[in-house]
Amino acid sequence: MTGYSHITLKRDCEAIEIPSGAHRSLPVGTGVRVMQFLGNSYTVASDYGMFRIDVKDADSLGLTPSPATAAPAPAEQIFSEKLVWDQLKTVYDPEIPVNIADLGLIYSCITSSLGPDAHRIDIQMSMTAPGCGMADVLKSDVEKKLSGLPGVKEVHVQIVFDPPWSPGRMSEAAKLQLGFDL
Repeated sequence: MTGYSHITLKRDCEAIEIPSGAHRSLPVGTGVRVMQFLGNSYTVASDYGMFRIDVKDADSLGLTPSPATAAPAPAEQIFSEKLVWDQLKTVYDPEIPVNIADLGLIYSCITSSLGPDAHRIDIQMSMTAPGCGMADVLKSDVEKKLSGLPGVKEVHVQIVFDPPWSPGRMSEAAKLQLGFDL
Protein backbone atom coordinates (compact mmCIF):
# COMPACT_ATOMS: atom_id res chain seq x y z
CA MET A 1 0.00 0.00 0.00
CA THR A 2 1.34 3.38 -0.95
CA GLY A 3 -0.53 6.60 -1.33
CA TYR A 4 -1.95 9.32 0.78
CA SER A 5 -5.05 7.85 2.42
CA HIS A 6 -6.46 10.07 5.17
CA ILE A 7 -7.42 8.12 8.30
CA THR A 8 -8.55 9.06 11.79
CA LEU A 9 -7.01 6.84 14.48
CA LYS A 10 -9.62 4.52 16.00
CA ARG A 11 -7.73 4.14 19.30
CA ASP A 12 -4.58 5.37 21.03
CA CYS A 13 -1.60 3.97 19.18
CA GLU A 14 2.09 3.53 19.93
CA ALA A 15 4.29 4.94 17.18
CA ILE A 16 7.91 5.75 16.47
CA GLU A 17 8.67 9.29 15.39
CA ILE A 18 10.66 9.58 12.16
CA PRO A 19 13.54 10.43 11.95
CA SER A 20 14.24 10.82 15.69
CA GLY A 21 13.28 7.25 16.64
CA ALA A 22 11.44 8.55 19.73
CA HIS A 23 8.53 6.46 20.98
CA ARG A 24 5.25 8.38 21.08
CA SER A 25 1.63 7.64 21.75
CA LEU A 26 -0.74 9.06 19.16
CA PRO A 27 -4.19 9.70 20.66
CA VAL A 28 -7.48 8.39 19.32
CA GLY A 29 -8.94 10.86 16.81
CA THR A 30 -5.55 11.94 15.42
CA GLY A 31 -5.74 12.44 11.68
CA VAL A 32 -2.97 10.72 9.70
CA ARG A 33 -2.15 10.11 6.06
CA VAL A 34 -0.79 6.69 5.22
CA MET A 35 2.32 7.36 3.16
CA GLN A 36 3.40 3.76 2.62
CA PHE A 37 3.06 0.22 3.86
CA LEU A 38 6.14 -1.89 3.28
CA GLY A 39 7.45 -4.77 5.31
CA ASN A 40 5.73 -4.81 8.68
CA SER A 41 4.92 -1.18 9.34
CA TYR A 42 3.00 1.81 8.10
CA THR A 43 4.62 5.19 7.58
CA VAL A 44 2.10 7.90 8.38
CA ALA A 45 2.20 11.67 8.40
CA SER A 46 0.16 13.90 10.69
CA ASP A 47 0.13 17.50 11.84
CA TYR A 48 2.60 16.32 14.53
CA GLY A 49 5.17 14.88 12.09
CA MET A 50 5.95 11.55 10.48
CA PHE A 51 5.60 8.23 12.34
CA ARG A 52 6.03 4.51 11.93
CA ILE A 53 3.15 2.34 13.16
CA ASP A 54 3.77 -1.38 13.55
CA VAL A 55 1.54 -3.81 11.63
CA LYS A 56 0.28 -5.21 14.96
CA ASP A 57 -1.47 -1.84 15.44
CA ALA A 58 -3.12 -1.81 12.01
CA ASP A 59 -6.53 -1.88 13.70
CA SER A 60 -5.87 1.61 15.09
CA LEU A 61 -5.80 2.72 11.46
CA GLY A 62 -8.94 0.74 10.68
CA LEU A 63 -6.88 -1.57 8.48
CA THR A 64 -6.44 -5.33 8.40
CA PRO A 65 -3.07 -6.54 7.11
CA SER A 66 -3.05 -9.58 4.86
CA PRO A 67 -2.18 -12.84 6.65
CA ALA A 68 0.97 -13.21 4.53
CA THR A 69 2.22 -9.84 5.79
CA ALA A 70 1.67 -10.61 9.44
CA ALA A 71 3.11 -14.14 9.35
CA PRO A 72 6.73 -14.81 10.38
CA ALA A 73 9.15 -16.62 8.08
CA PRO A 74 8.06 -20.24 7.60
CA ALA A 75 10.06 -22.50 9.94
CA GLU A 76 9.98 -25.37 7.46
CA GLN A 77 12.41 -23.61 5.14
CA ILE A 78 16.03 -24.71 5.10
CA PHE A 79 18.61 -22.20 6.32
CA SER A 80 20.75 -20.65 3.59
CA GLU A 81 22.49 -17.38 2.88
CA LYS A 82 19.84 -16.69 0.24
CA LEU A 83 17.15 -17.05 2.92
CA VAL A 84 19.04 -14.50 5.05
CA TRP A 85 19.18 -12.01 2.16
CA ASP A 86 15.52 -12.64 1.32
CA GLN A 87 14.66 -11.79 4.94
CA LEU A 88 16.82 -8.64 4.88
CA LYS A 89 14.80 -7.53 1.85
CA THR A 90 11.68 -7.44 4.05
CA VAL A 91 13.11 -4.64 6.23
CA TYR A 92 12.37 -1.15 4.92
CA ASP A 93 13.64 2.31 5.65
CA PRO A 94 10.49 4.08 6.89
CA GLU A 95 11.20 7.21 4.83
CA ILE A 96 12.20 5.54 1.57
CA PRO A 97 10.07 2.86 -0.13
CA VAL A 98 13.07 0.58 -0.68
CA ASN A 99 14.33 -2.30 1.44
CA ILE A 100 17.63 -1.96 3.31
CA ALA A 101 19.42 -4.56 1.15
CA ASP A 102 18.61 -2.78 -2.13
CA LEU A 103 19.43 0.57 -0.51
CA GLY A 104 22.94 -0.81 0.04
CA LEU A 105 22.77 -0.44 3.82
CA ILE A 106 24.06 -3.99 4.40
CA TYR A 107 27.86 -3.76 4.29
CA SER A 108 28.58 -7.30 5.48
CA CYS A 109 26.55 -10.46 6.03
CA ILE A 110 28.43 -13.46 7.38
CA THR A 111 26.75 -16.72 8.30
CA SER A 112 28.56 -19.37 10.31
CA SER A 113 27.70 -22.76 11.72
CA LEU A 114 27.44 -23.31 15.46
CA GLY A 115 26.85 -27.01 15.01
CA PRO A 116 24.25 -29.20 13.33
CA ASP A 117 21.26 -27.05 12.40
CA ALA A 118 22.53 -24.09 14.48
CA HIS A 119 23.64 -20.87 12.83
CA ARG A 120 25.06 -17.46 13.68
CA ILE A 121 24.57 -14.36 11.54
CA ASP A 122 26.83 -11.31 11.77
CA ILE A 123 25.63 -8.16 10.02
CA GLN A 124 27.36 -4.84 9.54
CA MET A 125 24.97 -2.22 8.31
CA SER A 126 24.83 1.53 7.89
CA MET A 127 22.19 4.23 7.74
CA THR A 128 21.59 6.70 4.94
CA ALA A 129 22.75 9.48 7.29
CA PRO A 130 24.97 9.50 10.39
CA GLY A 131 23.01 10.25 13.52
CA CYS A 132 19.83 8.74 12.10
CA GLY A 133 17.45 8.27 15.00
CA MET A 134 15.99 5.18 13.35
CA ALA A 135 19.27 3.23 13.63
CA ASP A 136 18.21 1.30 16.75
CA VAL A 137 14.76 0.64 15.27
CA LEU A 138 16.15 -0.76 12.01
CA LYS A 139 18.81 -2.74 13.91
CA SER A 140 16.07 -4.28 16.03
CA ASP A 141 14.01 -5.07 12.90
CA VAL A 142 16.97 -6.92 11.38
CA GLU A 143 17.67 -8.85 14.61
CA LYS A 144 14.01 -9.85 14.95
CA LYS A 145 13.62 -10.94 11.33
CA LEU A 146 16.85 -12.95 11.22
CA SER A 147 16.28 -14.54 14.65
CA GLY A 148 13.08 -16.06 13.27
CA LEU A 149 14.90 -18.01 10.57
CA PRO A 150 15.20 -21.79 11.01
CA GLY A 151 18.19 -22.85 13.10
CA VAL A 152 19.39 -19.33 13.85
CA LYS A 153 20.70 -19.22 17.42
CA GLU A 154 22.67 -15.95 17.35
CA VAL A 155 22.30 -12.67 15.45
CA HIS A 156 24.74 -9.81 15.89
CA VAL A 157 24.06 -6.52 14.12
CA GLN A 158 26.56 -3.69 14.21
CA ILE A 159 25.83 -0.20 12.89
CA VAL A 160 28.85 1.24 11.07
CA PHE A 161 29.48 4.49 9.21
CA ASP A 162 32.78 3.70 7.54
CA PRO A 163 32.66 3.99 4.64
CA PRO A 164 29.83 6.53 4.66
CA TRP A 165 26.73 5.40 2.78
CA SER A 166 26.08 7.00 -0.61
CA PRO A 167 23.43 6.45 -3.30
CA GLY A 168 26.07 4.64 -5.35
CA ARG A 169 25.63 1.65 -3.00
CA MET A 170 22.01 1.13 -4.14
CA SER A 171 21.01 -1.70 -6.45
CA GLU A 172 20.07 -0.81 -10.03
CA ALA A 173 16.44 -1.69 -9.21
CA ALA A 174 16.42 0.74 -6.25
CA LYS A 175 17.92 3.50 -8.39
CA LEU A 176 15.23 2.96 -11.03
CA GLN A 177 12.47 2.90 -8.41
CA LEU A 178 13.68 6.17 -6.88
CA GLY A 179 14.28 7.85 -10.24
CA PHE A 180 18.07 8.08 -10.00
CA ASP A 181 19.94 8.47 -13.29
CA LEU A 182 21.80 5.30 -14.18
